[in-house]
Amino acid sequence: MAKNAPALDATDRRMLRALQRDGRLSVVALAEQVGLSPTPCQRRLRRLEETGVVARYAAVLDPARVGLPLQAFVMVALSSHAEEVVEAFQKALSARPEVLAAYAMSGEMDYLLHVLAADFEAYAEFSMKALLRMPGVKETKSSFVLTALKPPGEVPV
Repeated sequence: MAKNAPALDATDRRMLRALQRDGRLSVVALAEQVGLSPTPCQRRLRRLEETGVVARYAAVLDPARVGLPLQAFVMVALSSHAEEVVEAFQKALSARPEVLAAYAMSGEMDYLLHVLAADFEAYAEFSMKALLRMPGVKETKSSFVLTALKPPGEVPV
């Protein structure tokens, strides 16, 4: 078990699986699915939320259906790992709505970005006029998604 991870019993895990399938479940419906009465279910759910096991609730959108069919994974190397360079890069990155997710990585590149765009022209504009001009960016390598074979899904609990 990871450090600072709360202990999860079988009922907690059933609750988490149900919530990952449908985050809009009412407490009554959730309780019914996991074999609890509503009051203990509500207490467990509140504990899972307060301890950060349930980080947030959100709707999962299809990027293509909202006009962002092009997806790219971009590896970024910085010219320096000085604190001010890293902070400036991360601040610039967080301001870009095209960046769906960003990860600090080990290995030859420093960051991995998941980027959405309307088309190659929009991606090129982001890459040339925003990403390559961010503080400390030395090099980028882009790979484009052809087909999502297994899109992000449920955390196995």
